[in-house]
Amino acid sequence: MHEFTSPPLAAAPPVGGLADAVFSHAASDPGRIALRRKVAGSWRDVSAGQFRDEVLALAKGLLAEGVRFGDRVALMSRTRYEWTLFDFALWTVGAQVVPVYPTSSADQVWWMLHDARVTACLVEHEDHAMTVGSVVDRLPHLKRLWQLDADATGELRAAGEHIDDEVVHRHRRAVTPESTATVIYTSGTTGRPKGCVLTHANFMFECDTMVGRWEPIFHSQPGDEASSLLFLPLAHVFGRMVQVSGIRSRVVFGHQPELSAAALLPDLCSFQPTFILAVPYVFEKVFHAARRKAELAGKLGPFDKAVEVAVRYAEALEHRAFGTGPGPSAALRMQHQLFDKMVYSKVRDAMGGRIRNAMSGGSAMDRRLGLFFAGAGVTIYEGYGLTESSAAATANPPGRTRFGTVGHPIPGTSVHIAEDGEVWLHGAHIFQGYLSDAQATDTALRDGWLATGDLGRLDSDGYLTITGRKKEILVTSGGKSVSPAQLEERVREHPLVAQCIVVGNDRPYIAALLTLDPEAVDHWLNMRRKPKLAPAELVRDPDLESEIRRAVVAANTLVSQAESIRTFRMLAQPFSEEHGLLTPSLKLKRKAIEQAYAVEVEALYPN
Repeated sequence: MHEFTSPPLAAAPPVGGLADAVFSHAASDPGRIALRRKVAGSWRDVSAGQFRDEVLALAKGLLAEGVRFGDRVALMSRTRYEWTLFDFALWTVGAQVVPVYPTSSADQVWWMLHDARVTACLVEHEDHAMTVGSVVDRLPHLKRLWQLDADATGELRAAGEHIDDEVVHRHRRAVTPESTATVIYTSGTTGRPKGCVLTHANFMFECDTMVGRWEPIFHSQPGDEASSLLFLPLAHVFGRMVQVSGIRSRVVFGHQPELSAAALLPDLCSFQPTFILAVPYVFEKVFHAARRKAELAGKLGPFDKAVEVAVRYAEALEHRAFGTGPGPSAALRMQHQLFDKMVYSKVRDAMGGRIRNAMSGGSAMDRRLGLFFAGAGVTIYEGYGLTESSAAATANPPGRTRFGTVGHPIPGTSVHIAEDGEVWLHGAHIFQGYLSDAQATDTALRDGWLATGDLGRLDSDGYLTITGRKKEILVTSGGKSVSPAQLEERVREHPLVAQCIVVGNDRPYIAALLTLDPEAVDHWLNMRRKPKLAPAELVRDPDLESEIRRAVVAANTLVSQAESIRTFRMLAQPFSEEHGLLTPSLKLKRKAIEQAYAVEVEALYPN
């Protein structure tokens, strides 16, 4: 199949902007809980009326400080309550929001603020303020800088006290669906980041479509209050879509600024969301933490058996959903029920206890991991999208999840597979183009179709599988074309492996550089009563090398001999964003990594 279209659920709103939902919800039900905000270690309710009042007061302050309709204002912060507050306040006055990752370098900050001609900037703390300050002399359009940790909200509320409500509402009513809502800069694995122009209509279509089709999975059980903990970076389009969807669909949500398991898992337990939207990394961490805990308790055998049962149980349900099997046998159901009490309930408890559904995006999830969670009582609906498509363009539908795929087009979207295997997208959520870059826009948009740069295939039911990136195809000196993604993902399935990059362009064979997961390695050493080693010594440990080699051998079973990883090297330090080797969304910067580790790469190819 080369093309598949899902019919739309509803037409795009003819009038209004994203901030209108804040005011209409408050008018209809001001006492309803809209958000929960963490204050002094505990969650406090924020009503729809209270949130509306805070947005209005902040909007007045922005106007008083000179922010005008159409101005671009940068937000540089981790995920927190104030980001959502400022987002909707800026949209209320018709401003365009430019998200900036809080880990961005001074050069990256300068480029985005300069390219977008940003007139004002909100930062989280003093370090961010110093980063902006270091390049402010090259930003002639920047007139205002506020700092959240220096009470920016209080300062702006006070500044706007003299502004009449109607002045704000005149600005809000001037916003149309075609107005630009945000300019989100791509992560930029190569070259300068490009500013994706997204309108209010793009987000309204995207969010209302996702809610309209997937709302039933937001609940732990029918009729309960839907709630979610937002921990994805709000500088990324995925997190932004979650935020807007939550406000528009009256889902109660809170914020968590850290994506690390150590910070996230306690807040999942205290917030107790009914569903979450995350990246595969989060689910991998939950799984590996549960497995390590079982091994420490001397129950690794039963845990691994429970995993096998969960996978077989979920596969049987999948076959039944697609009419290719009868479902779980009686014996399998009994085993599953036994392990639910022993193992699966504990996995669910680690995520707060109420979650029965989740959505995953940002990168590919291993089919087996998805099957395990489904068998353990948490169905993960994997999807696919880009900044240019306002987040999700495809997703697995409720009741018919095909694990290992990213689902079929969301309602109102078409997916086309070009002759070279590239995935093209069409729908009302596709962006307007790149800011001030007509050449890049013309390359990406072909008669309304977005050429994604990703490679994929559609099955007979219209489910999409992503197989790689066009720009990442390696060609060995023998002329063999290799897509590295499949190999890298399979190697990363091993709990000791944190990152994997496959190399071999213009080389005689394929090889790989690997980094290790510190928590998993500490656990591995502890279980074998080995002393803790310095990273440089650890990567030379023959037992560890033998363990990692098994992961490489397993990955090689997926491909032909000419495409297989012939040799590898473990690195003492992980690839990090701070060293310019990862994008803010944790994607590998391949050229930068190969340059930084040129000596190690050369050593993989001795003469």
